[in-house]
Amino acid sequence: MIKANDPQLKSWIEVASNCDFPIQNLPFGIFKTQSSSPRVGIAIGDQVLDLALLNKMGFLNNLKIDNSIFTNQYLNDFIALGKPTWRALRQRVSDLLNADNAELRDNKEAQQKVLQYISNVQLLMPIRVGDYTDFYSSIDHATNVGTMFRDPANALLPNWKHLPVGYHGRASSIIISGTNFHRPKGQTKPADAEQPVFGPTKLLDFELEVAFVIGKSSELGQSISTADADDAIFGLTLFNDWSARDIQTWEYVPLGPFLAKNFASTISPWIVTLDALEPFRTEGYKQEPKVLPYLEYSGDRNLDIRLEVSIQPENSEETGVCHSNYKYMYWTMEQQLAHHTVNGCNVNIGDLMASGTISGPTPNSFGSMLELSWRGTKPLKMKDGSERKFVNDNDTVIMRGYCQKDNVRVGFGEAKAKVLPAL
Repeated sequence: MIKANDPQLKSWIEVASNCDFPIQNLPFGIFKTQSSSPRVGIAIGDQVLDLALLNKMGFLNNLKIDNSIFTNQYLNDFIALGKPTWRALRQRVSDLLNADNAELRDNKEAQQKVLQYISNVQLLMPIRVGDYTDFYSSIDHATNVGTMFRDPANALLPNWKHLPVGYHGRASSIIISGTNFHRPKGQTKPADAEQPVFGPTKLLDFELEVAFVIGKSSELGQSISTADADDAIFGLTLFNDWSARDIQTWEYVPLGPFLAKNFASTISPWIVTLDALEPFRTEGYKQEPKVLPYLEYSGDRNLDIRLEVSIQPENSEETGVCHSNYKYMYWTMEQQLAHHTVNGCNVNIGDLMASGTISGPTPNSFGSMLELSWRGTKPLKMKDGSERKFVNDNDTVIMRGYCQKDNVRVGFGEAKAKVLPAL
């Protein structure tokens, strides 16, 4: 049996070299067609494999998974079966899609039933998110923001290198890629005004992030160590934590962001498993001063995920504005989860934990318009000749991410949304 991550694997389904979903990926999502209810699928090339029908037709009999798991609106019940089951299913699907395996390759009747082109289906929210936490773990982003709003010589607050800073966000407004939303409204206080005013945000921003999905619940009072964290993580997804900077500036003292963040967060529809990402582990930052014992970890825990952001004005082509990488994270996801639970906070399957804005060391790798335009002082030129200091009405923001190694590209698809005028 050839392992699912083997770079030599080829599928009998044609997969373009620049496609995010080769046989080495096999990410999970939820989809429906005009004639079917929501169900669990796996992306391969430009198609989606219907696991409910695949199971019903007997191709997954060895796994003994009840078909109700696959005819579900969310992945949560499947995730609850545990990591050995995730791995066994991904391996079985890899075997079925292997170019050397005739089981499904030569069964044209079965193929017509279990495979749909992604362009012909509707992709849905893949998980039921109970709780969502947003971290602040990119040292370049934190330094940039601290430099802008405080003393550049003391850009990082005293606690920043001692713990992964985070806050609890709003789960109800997490939306699937392709869902448009209206510009949020709230209170702002112009610099030359004595009193706040109410109205639409003038400084709407994106935040380039990656989020991980909790795959194993914990009990109240239980902590998850950095060594055990990977067993509690199902996979990763792209995440755009939209932000209203002017609302945030007025409201965030003393308890942090509220209306500036809770109006919308966009995720990509596919969850890429941690197993699929394992070949792309890379060395992270050297953490100084030395962290407390519960935050220590061994090995390479960062991930080399190339990240891109584009802005597409209405009726125009998109313009790339950011090229960053998840490897620029100072705090790893294992440290984030360990810190989140060290006080006994319990986590549940489907909970989302986002990285915080991911900025690199160069100006073109900054992960927000706040940094890219440096608070609006350096507007970005679009291909249509217009300029952007922040995100305009009717702009579509598109995030993409992928790993590349040994001629294998493992990607996430897109996280995109269009900003509609305020109601």
